[in-house]
Amino acid sequence: MKSSSIAIVTAFVAISAGPALAMSDADNACIDHLREVGGPDGKAGTILSSSFSEAGTLVMLEDAGGTVWRCIAYSDGAIGEMSVVESQDDGNGAMSAPTTETVVVKFDAGTSGATLTGSLTSGSSTRYVLGAAKDQFLDVRVAPQSGQLGYLIFNPDGSALLDFMTPDKAYRGQLWQSGDHVIEVVNNGSTDATYSVSFGIE
Repeated sequence: MKSSSIAIVTAFVAISAGPALAMSDADNACIDHLREVGGPDGKAGTILSSSFSEAGTLVMLEDAGGTVWRCIAYSDGAIGEMSVVESQDDGNGAMSAPTTETVVVKFDAGTSGATLTGSLTSGSSTRYVLGAAKDQFLDVRVAPQSGQLGYLIFNPDGSALLDFMTPDKAYRGQLWQSGDHVIEVVNNGSTDATYSVSFGIE
């Protein structure tokens, strides 16, 4: 996706619908890695989106040649993945940008769990917000029907409870903070993905 308002010359910039975004350590780690592996076009470009966390941050970048890259960076500066995203033409010659949706999870009366379904375009994510108390146990299971997915879990203070995890591994653990926990399901593949995700609190 070309930016009509920002010229891409010799540096990476972050863009959004509003003012320029401040770059995080994860953004910088992904930029540095793209400069190493992206050839001449990888020396400059634009950050399209950044799903920030203290670990497993998903960063989408577009290089100076118009190629879109997906990068997952961890809290220690290591790169978990750097790959080219398949173009998704919107019919007007432009590629659709990754998105992040937020869903508040509510259990039916008398139950302690819920299962939801979703679909994600390449590079996009959904953040499921789930209220829970310290010392309760959280269960999470992500079941892809198609595509390539991963998930992360964040504490109410924004710190990482679980680093980027593949859906073949369910999560069960005791919580150490009270408040809204976030389970972020990420499409880290090059095609659209569909899935179900189950939550339980005990």
